[in-house]
Amino acid sequence: MSDTNDKYSKAITERQKYIDAILSSASRNKIVVAGPGTGKTYLFKEVLKGRTNTLTLTFVNALVEDLSLELYGLSEVRTLHSFARSELGKATNGEVKLFPKLPQVIGEDAKILLGKEIDFDHIFHNRDDSNEGIEFYKKRKNYYDKHYGYSDVIFAIVKHFESKKDKIPTYEQVVVDEFQDFNKLEVSLIELLSEKSPVLLAGDDDQALYAFKSASAEHIRNKHGDTCPDYASFSLPYCSRCARVIVEAANDIISQAIKNKLLNGRINKPYQYFEDEKKDKESDQNPKLVYNQSFAKQIPWFIQQRIGEIAEEVKGPFSVLIISPTKKHLKAIVEGLRGKGFGNIEHYEKNDNNEPVLLDGFKILLSDEKSNLGWRIVSKFFLNKKDFDELLKETNQDNAKLVCEIIDKKIKKSVDEMLKICRGARDEKNIDEKKLDEVLKKVGSNPHEISKTFLKDEIDSSSMRGGNPGLRKIPIKATTIQSSKGLAAEYVFITNFDDQYFVKNKDKKKISDQDVCNFLVALTRARKKIFLISSAKKEPTFLKWIDPSRIEKI
Repeated sequence: MSDTNDKYSKAITERQKYIDAILSSASRNKIVVAGPGTGKTYLFKEVLKGRTNTLTLTFVNALVEDLSLELYGLSEVRTLHSFARSELGKATNGEVKLFPKLPQVIGEDAKILLGKEIDFDHIFHNRDDSNEGIEFYKKRKNYYDKHYGYSDVIFAIVKHFESKKDKIPTYEQVVVDEFQDFNKLEVSLIELLSEKSPVLLAGDDDQALYAFKSASAEHIRNKHGDTCPDYASFSLPYCSRCARVIVEAANDIISQAIKNKLLNGRINKPYQYFEDEKKDKESDQNPKLVYNQSFAKQIPWFIQQRIGEIAEEVKGPFSVLIISPTKKHLKAIVEGLRGKGFGNIEHYEKNDNNEPVLLDGFKILLSDEKSNLGWRIVSKFFLNKKDFDELLKETNQDNAKLVCEIIDKKIKKSVDEMLKICRGARDEKNIDEKKLDEVLKKVGSNPHEISKTFLKDEIDSSSMRGGNPGLRKIPIKATTIQSSKGLAAEYVFITNFDDQYFVKNKDKKKISDQDVCNFLVALTRARKKIFLISSAKKEPTFLKWIDPSRIEKI
């Protein structure tokens, strides 16, 4: 055996030792710290193999879709919310109606009826069980047809399991992915499941992205190491996804963050490049990160040029991921690329507006024409503030009537007419165009703009044929940093790579743990090569944290 082959064999053996240590451990509960691309999915397959009644949990639909495919036939894969909703349905022997924006609705009710600003999501996420606001929430939730929001559906099942331990389901194995992004409430649910079933937690405190929902990396840190005897601690140190320079750059960022007294309490774990013949060749071909400074309007042109160069070099299929720190910039880049012939870009970003809109109310009323929640949402858009406040006060009385019985008959008639139009559109029936325009305007859509956008798209789609036909089939995904979790591609473009967007503090100077984690997640999506594109003259702080020898400026 040659020295080279011997090197690769030793690398495989060394990596397998970490997997074997987890599989052979007699510990009932285990926690695995695994950096980006270190083989969590492979571990899950090995852990679940040979078991018939298993459950895998995470909290993002995109991750569920990927894991469902990878773990097909091995495990039931659910989001935490889906699991909670299903179990609550069993507990109540009925359908659990979900309206994600319910905490915002009841929060507005509290402001009007109690004169208080109450963040109900924060209360539930942090298990503030004794907060007096919870009773108000329960009362309003019951009035609103017993709908649940995302946070209180988990709260409800946690409280149910805590009072009736015999109702906690039992599994041969529970696997929990991305544990660093769980909040106190979600951790409570996992701890309850662990009372009946063996649990494997997997995550990485360097990839904590969800502080906005009160998630904390402290939860994974508190369960790792000697401080938590209930869980045996393990790690997966070898990254087989990324080229060598990307792993080295990630370690540069982590080292500098620690020097700057960031990532306090971080789990000390190795993150190493996995030596593999194929990866070594890719690493040799892509020895550096590429940095470019372009005007914002030039970014689509720069990406187009680089993709063309890659196509010339590779002479085969490859994947591209475009990551932007903001939805606004991402949209502009996607539109710019589509105008250059790239009609093959997969771009979907979830609308993170938590405020209920008129269409939310219409949707609810189309399934239940007497829904208090539906009529409450709709009434806000048909009443002035004074009348709306008075309506809410009536709904807060004991044995309050249905909103559709309280609301002015003229308004109810107007809403009913609009619902008829919506129902016709849903059922693909002929609709009075004038009335349809009225509905569209009411829900905030300009019929003229819709038509203009359609016409523009049609014109653009025909002009796209002028682009390089060889590039039109390249799979390109475009997303924000938060939505990039779980994604990977051979070539990754990180755009608008400036302190203005990557440093979230108001002064744009003080870097936070969240900023570090955001950049690490974006950086480690790439298998072969990273392009960092700045739109400002000043060099980004994170670029200065990376060894200059690893950077090619073009």
